[in-house]
Amino acid sequence: MNLLVDAVHLTPMLLPSWFDPEVIIDTLGPYALWGVAFIIFAECGLFAILPGDSLLFTVGLLTARGTIDHSIVFVCAVLTVAAVMGNVVGYGLGRLVGPPLFRERTGLMGQIFKPSYVEKTRVFLDRYGSRALILARFVPIVRTFVTLVAGVSRMSFRHFITYTAIGGVLWAVGVTMLGYYLGNIGFIKNNIDAVLILIVAVSLIPMAIEFLLARRRNRIAKATAA
Repeated sequence: MNLLVDAVHLTPMLLPSWFDPEVIIDTLGPYALWGVAFIIFAECGLFAILPGDSLLFTVGLLTARGTIDHSIVFVCAVLTVAAVMGNVVGYGLGRLVGPPLFRERTGLMGQIFKPSYVEKTRVFLDRYGSRALILARFVPIVRTFVTLVAGVSRMSFRHFITYTAIGGVLWAVGVTMLGYYLGNIGFIKNNIDAVLILIVAVSLIPMAIEFLLARRRNRIAKATAA
């Protein structure tokens, strides 16, 4: 299966060659879907610097072309399960390493891993947790970090799994379906890196709006108190 010729030209403007989703999928060959599912699993709970968005988009594109020999419904189901299970593992690791890591100590480690940071994060997630878990899913690196932080701060697992599952469906299905329906449009397939940046930028808009609204509420609260 030579995807470099048979599929679509994806210029690796922003990724090293070994992060190019086409190279990854071509290397995986007939096991492409399962290899990508493992990468998605790892990115969502273990290792932040992985090309999750571009892989989802490319898998959707290649499924539409028949290069990945599975139905789009099956593909989306597998990738969604991988994303959610990755978050569950990341949450568990956060709960496991949180207490010994964030304990009272002196020196540099004590300054980096202050217990007060966990409490502040817990308060933040209690207030914005639902939206944070959903929106952070669309932001590389942040989607891994917020999962670990949820575990470290002891967020309720029922609350966590509910909203991380919603985010998992929106992300895995949404980006994959974008590739499935839009990937073969000439402009998009020739500018995939720019399209993926646009996806991330658009996903940041709700978080930016929430941040600005929170600042406005704080100013009003301080003015009222004064």
